[in-house]
Formats: sequence, structure tokens, C-alpha cells
Amino acid sequence: MSKKVLIVTGDAVEALEVYYPYYRLLEEGYDVTIAAPKKKKLQTVVHDFTGWDTYEEKQAYLIEAHAAFADIDPTQYDGIVIPGGRAPEYIRLDADLQRIVRHFFEANKPIAAICHASLIFETMPDLLKGRSLTAYIACKPGVEALGATYVSDSTTHVDQNLVSAHAWPDLPVFMREFIRLLQK
Repeated sequence: MSKKVLIVTGDAVEALEVYYPYYRLLEEGYDVTIAAPKKKKLQTVVHDFTGWDTYEEKQAYLIEAHAAFADIDPTQYDGIVIPGGRAPEYIRLDADLQRIVRHFFEANKPIAAICHASLIFETMPDLLKGRSLTAYIACKPGVEALGATYVSDSTTHVDQNLVSAHAWPDLPVFMREFIRLLQK
């Protein structure tokens, strides 16, 4: 039986940060479920670095959420991927998402969080106290407010069961490290 991985997201997820992990994990033979607040087609966005002082956002592809957070039993999954984009800023308020994420920390299962995914942890500050991670630079104050150490000297970081990365350009190393954790 193949291992199962959960991807949690919502509308305005960064397209590369959901599609790349989804197809990469399928390629490796994992059973992958995308969950969101509701089971529906999600609107993804592209965050590009075009010379602005911050990223530019454009509408991108649609991707199907296979399940709603409320229907997810996290004990059935071996790992979790939390993509960035703007989705984390609103899905973090969902009690079922918090229940799911908390399970992966408490069970010490592999967790992959990229870009703005760290916003989700702000609703569960006890999970990151004393931990280290990286994220999109604008998330640094939030990471530090949680009592975690923001890692700035590497775009991808592994702290025990948590793999974190700055943004979509870091996906190859990010996914390599996450898959290593899944294979242990």
C-alpha cells in the first residue's frame, strides 16, 4: 500500500506551490489528496518577481480540491504539504485545518511548509516554540513572534519533521527533503 500525503490549501494558492508537489508526489507513487475548506475547484494564482518591490499576482489555473477539511481524518495520512500564496491567510482560521495541522506536529509526521504557509502556524503558536524554519521574508516577523527562529541563510530548511522554504523557486530542494522524510 502506498503512503498517503495530504495537501491543504484554498483559493489563491500559489499555482507552482500546489501543482509541483502534487505531481511530484504522484510521480513517486504516493496517494495524494488535496483538501480545502470546501470540496470544489480552486482558483490558483501566479506570484512572479517582475521588478516590483514585492511580487506581482496574476490569475492562474484551476485545481480540484478532492475533499473538505471537515472530512479529513489526518491519522490516515503519512505527511502534509502546506503551499503558500494568499490561501494560508484565510484558511488558517478554519478549526478543521487547525485540527489537521496539529495532528502532524503531535504525531511527528513529515510537514512541508513553503512561502506564506507559516501564516497558518500563527493560529497555533505552541507548535513552533523553540523550532526553526524559513518562509517568505515578509513572514519573518510572524515566525519570530511565535517563538521560532527564522532561518535567513538558506532558502530551504529542515528542523526535525518540518521542511520549510522561501518560495516556489526553492521547490526542487524543498520536495527532495520532504520526500526524504516520507521515505524514513
